[in-house]
Amino acid sequence: MLNRVRSAVAHLVSSGGGPPPRPKSPDLPNATSAPPAAPPEAPRSPPARAGSASAAPRKIAEARASFSRPTFLQLSPGGLRRADDHAGRAVQSPPDTGRRLPWSTGYAEVINAGKSRHNEDQACCEVVYVEGRRSVSGAPREPSRGQPCWPLQKEVTHESLVVGAIENAFQLMDEQMARERRGHQVEGGCCALVVVYLLGKVYVANAGDSRAIIVRNGEIIPMSQEFTPETERQRLQLLGFLKPELLGGEFTHLEFPRRVQPKELGQRMLYRDQNMTGWAYKKIELEDLRFPLVCGEGKKARVMATIGVTRGLGDHNLRVCSSTLPIKPFLSCFPEVRVYDLTQYEHCPDDVLVLGTDGLWDVTSDCEVAATVDKVLSAYEPNDPSRYTALAQALVLGARGTPRDRGWRLPNNKLGSGDDISVFIIPLGGPGSYS
Repeated sequence: MLNRVRSAVAHLVSSGGGPPPRPKSPDLPNATSAPPAAPPEAPRSPPARAGSASAAPRKIAEARASFSRPTFLQLSPGGLRRADDHAGRAVQSPPDTGRRLPWSTGYAEVINAGKSRHNEDQACCEVVYVEGRRSVSGAPREPSRGQPCWPLQKEVTHESLVVGAIENAFQLMDEQMARERRGHQVEGGCCALVVVYLLGKVYVANAGDSRAIIVRNGEIIPMSQEFTPETERQRLQLLGFLKPELLGGEFTHLEFPRRVQPKELGQRMLYRDQNMTGWAYKKIELEDLRFPLVCGEGKKARVMATIGVTRGLGDHNLRVCSSTLPIKPFLSCFPEVRVYDLTQYEHCPDDVLVLGTDGLWDVTSDCEVAATVDKVLSAYEPNDPSRYTALAQALVLGARGTPRDRGWRLPNNKLGSGDDISVFIIPLGGPGSYS
């Protein structure tokens, strides 16, 4: 995923010219290639086993789908085994070797409590150097007299070009996953959260249920939103309305407060369609007895009673349970991109960008994250670069909880997160400041 974003942004900045190689950052571990993006990715389903394909594609698929952890963790074989232990669930962070991630970025992760064999989150962090090239274009002609003076070209900002490059990278990645599914029998899908720093601005692109927030002087600034059947209800309903063939005669694009029963035919019931944010009454007809396109609430909300995330990459093979109906037409690979201008504020060392997969946010609120940021960072000197790794570890530990008789529990005795948890802490000021 990061390679697609890197290539798209590099191509944009260099005006199509390939950037010459430059030395890696001295702050990076040897195992890492030269990083501005830090994207946790959470796969939604494991790669399927190769079917009747020939031996060569099967080997390629196995290599592509092999399990690994982020290279910057520099895990030994023994470390990999500890990271894969569902019972101990030890928190993993980059070693304190003096060579840190860019900007002294902190990172921590922990495996799930047993829902899948491996940690399905995946993270990467790279520094990319590109050189811009001037492009010369011809000057527009003056319109001849008597013709209306229309603008010859819309104004296109640098910011919108970067956003477009990131969006295009997500689409290309989704297309690549479709090709790999056909050619190498590699299946499944994932969410993606990507951060790119370029020319004084931070671009946060999200497709899925991972999230990012900025904590600045105690203030919480959301930099993404979760894309679920509830948050994208109207987009899903509109597609079902415009293309009813995608519903296969099994689903209705309308939403009702509860499942409609056959005995309620002809009665009036509250409903809402793709144009509505409120509710109104309608007379129940035979088509309304079909299963709703969007059903459930909160974490139990599903599209076609199958998937709880509406944006992401892959899942080209996903079908409705006990049906041949494909769900991919309702899943968008395009991210929402939010932009934060670092040059507009004087940031202090305690101002951070927090990235987390759903394992963090399922049990931790934005306010709780902000409180942990204040508590942990205040215990360290402002120029101590290890403070951001300590913060990432504290957030992961806080969401994981401690083992008790009935699973992992938080201090308030509520269930901790049994999911994989990955957290990046990117400082916006201080010793790891951008340049």
